Amino acid sequence: MDELEGPEGPVALDDVARAERLGELQALIDLMRPAVQADGGDLVLVNADVERGIVEVELAGACSSCAISTATLQGGVERILRDRLPWVTEVLGGVDDSMDDLESAALGRGAYVPRF
Repeated sequence: MDELEGPEGPVALDDVARAERLGELQALIDLMRPAVQADGGDLVLVNADVERGIVEVELAGACSSCAISTATLQGGVERILRDRLPWVTEVLGGVDDSMDDLESAALGRGAYVPRF
């Protein structure tokens, strides 16, 4: 069963369809991670509501102090997820700011642009 729009809103997915969507999502995140990791960061799937199409991700590592982390989330991660997974309706993202800025900056390399 796939998600269909009914008079009361989206129809619930069965367990198999939910598992398929989650698997597709995790596989795509895993495909993108090496590009982010090459610059000292990381991409983490925080939460996914595969029935509503809402995905939450977080950038970590060097991304914490990077000035282009917002562009990476919107122009890269969100665009790819929405283009390749038609059921994704919204991508929420953030940056793990628990790391010290200097420690985060020390992880950066490649096209890294420090935030400070």
